[in-house]
Amino acid sequence: MVSKKSAAVSLPGPDDIHRETLPNGITVLSRANFNSPSVVMSGYLASGSLFESDEKLGLADFVFSALMRGTAKRDMQAIYDALESAGAGFGYDSGTYTSGFSGRALAEDLPLLLDVLSETIQFPTFPTEQIERLRAQMLTALAIRAQDTSDMADLIFNEMLFEGHPYARPDDGWPETVRSITREDMQDFHKRTIGPRGMVIAIVGAVDPQRAVETAQRALGAWTNPAQEERPAIPEQSAPAQTKKRVHQIAGKSQSDLVIGTIGPRRKDEDFMAASLGNSVLGQFGMMGRIGDVVREKSGLAYYASSSLNAGTGPGSWEVSAGVNPLNVQKAVDLIVAELRRFVQKGVAAQELADSQDNYVGRLPLSLESNGGVAGALLNIERFDLGLDYYRRYDGLVRGVTRAQVRAAAEKFIDADRLAIAVAGP
Repeated sequence: MVSKKSAAVSLPGPDDIHRETLPNGITVLSRANFNSPSVVMSGYLASGSLFESDEKLGLADFVFSALMRGTAKRDMQAIYDALESAGAGFGYDSGTYTSGFSGRALAEDLPLLLDVLSETIQFPTFPTEQIERLRAQMLTALAIRAQDTSDMADLIFNEMLFEGHPYARPDDGWPETVRSITREDMQDFHKRTIGPRGMVIAIVGAVDPQRAVETAQRALGAWTNPAQEERPAIPEQSAPAQTKKRVHQIAGKSQSDLVIGTIGPRRKDEDFMAASLGNSVLGQFGMMGRIGDVVREKSGLAYYASSSLNAGTGPGSWEVSAGVNPLNVQKAVDLIVAELRRFVQKGVAAQELADSQDNYVGRLPLSLESNGGVAGALLNIERFDLGLDYYRRYDGLVRGVTRAQVRAAAEKFIDADRLAIAVAGP
């Protein structure tokens, strides 16, 4: 039997995570795993939709989608041929506060991944033909979004909850804003937002951590961008003064989707773990927690019903989502609001909390079985300044949460009379 102490030591920690910041501001984190011949490289840059104007929403998504479409050295086909010949993969995705990249290959091909990253991030050419193909794809995706009840419920929920805040804006933009974006807009966004400052790279796999850093240094150490702007600050946000509801009609649908919620904690808030464990009881654990039990299992009103805590660098959301028969929308809303009220007033039972704590602790090693899982964990540590010993302390952090702390977090963030309620359906 593996002892608790040895199991903890197998988790990433200060003794086996190598962290180094290059002279140009790029932070590299690496951890060796020679049980696999592969390597995962992932990370993020301090660029995203926070830099967009309202008139150019979708610009960050457009730019990061285009980085692999051609550079000063190679066209799109040559880039993908180089990756495919090595059985490797690499790509980008955009976000609000940061935008990410991720690749995997055999360990011997780590230089290839870093070269592709270096080339595409520094020298994209934004070929006109590729831009127009991407624009057509983005407009198609927006047309599909407009007919998706779940997507539209999420969108109008964010518009209500984060009214007047950058988080109210859709990262993928609107058809009219995407149509207005020019090649010059993309070049300008690239020049002023994408640079080495604030960039983080995690490298995990069959490579010595020091060699991983040296390889990153060779590929990206000379990169500078004096024009790189500071990222805009994220404003605070308060819960609605009173409950507000908005219904978005989409004709011809057989299901309505609804989102009900409020402002939640930031990831670094002291009460985040208590809120997270409380959320597990509320709408995650087992068959989607209490929400799933009341709305779906007992009342049969929903196809699905669960809760989520979306906590990041800025203000987060604590929300309940459900898919229901259009005739049952108000009944489902009433049941969910009543369950939120009960959750705040009565808190969680000792066994409910213990079950969720066991689940959190038990699933951590499973999430770190792959190189990708470990790379994600290293990025999580860096993004939220959790400390290199975070996963060694995790068991204690989780089991140290009390019922009183969970109830205090619920009382702090959830007011059943100050909710945003979004419904999308026929």
